[in-house]
Formats: sequence, structure tokens, C-alpha cells
Amino acid sequence: MSEPSLFDVGTDVGSELPPALPHRAAHGTAPTLRQWQQEALDLYVRRRPKDFLAVATPGAGKTTFALRVAKLLFESGEVSRLYVVAPTEHLKRQWADAAARVGLAIDPNFKNSDGRHGAQFVGVAVTYAQVANKPALHRNKTEAARTLVVFDEIHHAGDALSWGDGVREAFDPAARRLALTGTPFRSDTSPIPFVDYVEDNDGVRRSKADYSYGYGPALHDHVVRPVVFMTYSGTMRWRNSSGEEMEATLGGAATKDITQHAWRTALNPEGDWIPAVLRAAHQRLLKVRDRIQDAGGLVIATDHEDARAYAAQLDALTGQRTTVVLSDDKEASNKIEEFGADGSRYWMVAVRMVSEGVDVPRLCVGVYATSTSTPLFFAQAVGRFVRLRKKAEVASVFLPSVPVLTDLANELEAERDHALGTEHEGPAEGDELIDPLDEQEGEDKASDQLTRGEFAALGSSASFDRVMFDGEEFGLGGDVGSDEELGFLGIPGLLEPEQVSELLRQQQAEQMRRSPSAAQRQRDVVDHRQLKDLRAKLNKSVSAYAAKTGMHQGSIHTKLREKCGGPAVPQADQSQLQERLRTVQLWFTRA
Repeated sequence: MSEPSLFDVGTDVGSELPPALPHRAAHGTAPTLRQWQQEALDLYVRRRPKDFLAVATPGAGKTTFALRVAKLLFESGEVSRLYVVAPTEHLKRQWADAAARVGLAIDPNFKNSDGRHGAQFVGVAVTYAQVANKPALHRNKTEAARTLVVFDEIHHAGDALSWGDGVREAFDPAARRLALTGTPFRSDTSPIPFVDYVEDNDGVRRSKADYSYGYGPALHDHVVRPVVFMTYSGTMRWRNSSGEEMEATLGGAATKDITQHAWRTALNPEGDWIPAVLRAAHQRLLKVRDRIQDAGGLVIATDHEDARAYAAQLDALTGQRTTVVLSDDKEASNKIEEFGADGSRYWMVAVRMVSEGVDVPRLCVGVYATSTSTPLFFAQAVGRFVRLRKKAEVASVFLPSVPVLTDLANELEAERDHALGTEHEGPAEGDELIDPLDEQEGEDKASDQLTRGEFAALGSSASFDRVMFDGEEFGLGGDVGSDEELGFLGIPGLLEPEQVSELLRQQQAEQMRRSPSAAQRQRDVVDHRQLKDLRAKLNKSVSAYAAKTGMHQGSIHTKLREKCGGPAVPQADQSQLQERLRTVQLWFTRA
């Protein structure tokens, strides 16, 4: 009998992989792939490429697709060794477990000092840092056998010059390379190894995927959960480096500096904002658990100190021990696995360990309590909550009401490619308030930023702002604990996307019915874009007045509220914003 080719595939290949859709078969029993996975696999089989980049939204099933490719290549004799390169130690174990279920044994405990892996394994799982530390070793292993290399979240290969160079050196001789990512964009312009870049009409070189499957199509196909964003504003007070006491509304300040310090103040565990948001998130989690009994929650913190403080507050709130996962904790992987398996546990708090790739399917509620605001990190964080287990599950993520985050939430379905500029392109104004968390294992630069003593948080309060879903905004604000907030927190945890929109509209209509004045203000608003433009004009005028008078912008906003009345800028309606704009312009001419 002749040696089988890549095209001679049996019907039992991947029989242990998850089903195409939850209603088709019991979990783990169906031999079929999801439609996107089958399309990508068919494309791979037709092309038989050396390099293939598959972009699929978090939760869509990239691991399943990659292992089906690996199984085909092994059975056809195209490859005889498998390398999986992942961002973290925990993901190495996760890949090894998934590969074992389809009959491919890889060693996640392989160390560079081992030199060779055991004969009982067909390959290894390593981290990008591990490859960068000894690329010659991994090149030798790659050359010694026909090797398939799977790059999990390939954008990490561009994190540092040594990482990119190490990956290129180690895996250039590979027979096949399969790159995966759920977020094919970076905040910088570092090229990603083994990724093709094509110049667009504007002369910008952008990454070119062989197959793409975004969040929008995945949501339409009922492959991922819909995400409801609950945003919270409030009044923040702090002392700046000059000793001046400041006050501003979260999300209402005009400058990057004011926004940064208001945001930091909100996240300070000694204030009232975080405890109020955690209480609301836990109330939401309990509501979700009415229908999804093992639903869990995740708080993503900025640094280790905040993570421990948030966990202590959750301990007191829930009456049970909160799981804390820190990057320098040797037991981090075990803690994640234990939390994932124990449906009685409510909350996990982490800094970075679960922001990307980690599979804890029961996570349904999240609190984004970090100052990191790059599109890459935000997408990875939200991706922890979108993995669908059964039909009609809904995810809820609680956010600070900060423009950069609410913009990212509204753009969740946007398709992005990684762009290479001719020069380094820094983040746009307000795109990133502090340096992103360092991707090197065990490091956390954000904690350094928060301990420089540039300011001191004095106090904070929280207020319910609005709900965001599918590019629309619902709700007219309200106090924490009010009927306005509780109505939105109480929507069921099992809903189809269309039902989510309908219930949110009903809740907003009920809020408007209870408050005729709010209903009138709502009718005055043409659309959210016009309201956003008015806020921008007001903030620019306040900025100009501050430059002319030397007053702080937060103080000017406070004086405008005292003069004109009404709520803070994020909750103000069109007429209130217009009145403040006229007032500050009048002040400007008299100054």
C-alpha cells in the first residue's frame, strides 16, 4: 500500500474534538468541525502551504483547528514532530492536554537544559521566551525531524527583538508553520516573524491572514457569547504632584493627564468606586448563576497589590476565599485549573495570567479593573468571557466609564490587521494611559507606574453610567443601588443576542417612563455621535480656558456644573452640554 498523502484523511480524524455547535451533539463526541474550522482546513488542504496564518476571534476554537491540521499532517507522513510555541507556561499545559485528546503526546515540561524530549512524546510545548533564550537548541530539534510548528498568539513573537530573532532562527528550517492569533494587531510596528505584509492603498504594509474569522461573524454563527458592557462613572478626588487637590468626573475630563489620574483614583482599592463596582458585578454574577449554575467571575487588576486588595474585598462580600493568580506564583497554573474545575467558586482575581488564551469556559462576568488600555490587551481580556458552552449564554463585563475603553467596547466587532509604518507610530491621544503590562514572564511594569508618587488618591464614589451592547448605548445613568442600575443588572444570563437588545431597550423605556424629565432629555439627543461631538467641543473649550487662566480643567468643569446645573459630562444631555459650552465661551471672552 502506498504511503498516504495529505488528502487521504479518514473520517475518524479528530473524533475527540469538540462539536461544531452545542446542539448538534454532546460535548466531546462529535466528529465534525465548526463551519469556519472546516473552511480553514479545506483551504489548508488545497494550498498545502509552508506558512499559514489563521486569525480567529477568542473563543472560536483555534486550538481545535490547529490540532486537526496537526493530526492530518502526522497521519499523512508530512511531519513527524510537533512544536507548540505559546505565550505562557499555563498555555503549554493547556495545549498538551488538548493534543493528548486527539492522540498527539507533547511534553509541556520540556526545559532547554533537557536537550531532548522523551521518546514517548512526538514533540514539545515551549514559550516564546524559552525559544529566545536558546534558539540554536530549538533549531537543531527542528532540523532533526520534519517539524510542524504551531505559534499560539503569533503576535508575541514581535514583543522584543530577541524574541523575534529567536523565533526566526529556531524555526526557519521547519517543514510547516501554522500561526494562530485572535488579535492580529499590536500597539507598535514591530514585524511578526513568518507573517506576510501587503501594502495597502495608503502605502501602509499590513499583515495578511490566510483565513480570518472575526467576532461579528462568530456571534452571528452562535459560536461566541454576546458581551454586555456595564460602565460606571463617579466623582474622583486626588492630590497632584504639586500638592493641589483635584476633583473630576471619571470619563468627563478633557486631557490625558486628568483622565489618567481620575482613572487611577477609581481603581484605588481604598476608595469607594471599586467596592461599589465589585458589589454590582457580584450581584450580576448571582443573577447569571440562576440559569448558569457554575458561572464564574474574573477581575483583571493592574498590579499585584491591587489584586490582593480586590480579593480581600470579594472575600468579605461573598463569604468565600477568592482565587488570586499572580505572574510570579509558581502555583498559578494549578490555581487556574482548580478554579476552572470548581463550579462552586465565585471569583478569580488576576493581573496578567488569564488575559490571553487561558481557557476557563465558565467565566461569564468580568471586571476590567486595570489601567492598561491598548486595543490588543482589551481584546484579549474580553476574549476570556466569550467562549460559548451552550446556546444563549451572555457575558457581562464591567468597565470604568473612560472614553478609550468605551470606544474599544463599541468597536469590538471591528476587523484589524497589524500595520507596519515607516517610522514608529506611538499610541494616539488617550489610547494608552500607562505603559502596557510587560509581556516578559513574571514582570509587571504597570505596578512601577502606579508607585512613583506622582499623585495621591483622596477618595472616589461610583455611579451607574450606561450599558453598551452591539454598538448601541442604553440607560440614562443612576445612583449605585438605584432601580435604574438594578434593572440592567437583572437581565437573565441566558439570552439570544436579539433578546439582549430587546430587553435592554425595554429597560431603558421603563427608566424613561419613571423619569419624564429624563425621557424628554433623551428625545433631545439626535444620536450618540452628536452627543460625543458636543462633549469634545466642550472639553476643547475648557482646555483653552484653562490655558488662558491657569485654572485646572477639573475645577472648570465643577464650576460649570455649579453655574448651569445638571450631572457630570458623561451623563449630561445635549441641551446641558450646549449651555455649558455657551457659558465657558462667554467666560473666555471676559477673561
